[in-house]
Amino acid sequence: MKASKQGGKTMYLIVVYDIAVERIDKVRKYLKQYLNWVQNSSFEGDLKEGEVEKIKIGLKKLIKEEEDSIILYETPDKQWVTKEIVGREKSEVTTII
Repeated sequence: MKASKQGGKTMYLIVVYDIAVERIDKVRKYLKQYLNWVQNSSFEGDLKEGEVEKIKIGLKKLIKEEEDSIILYETPDKQWVTKEIVGREKSEVTTII
């Protein structure tokens, strides 16, 4: 994940999407700039408020709102999210320092 230069409080964001096949690669590549890809059509990570707004604006430019659906779950801290994986974890979330 790239270093944050946007301002504001840090928050935890989960993004899930159901979009047309022809736009999947563009959306996935865009989100990988900011978040960890954890599963098909699913991303998560810590961001600054300014980055969250930037992501929303960028996604609106990449999708067709009348055809595609993106859901963003925002919480002030990852500690407020309980995550349970049933079956195999598709992508380990790692932090590179």
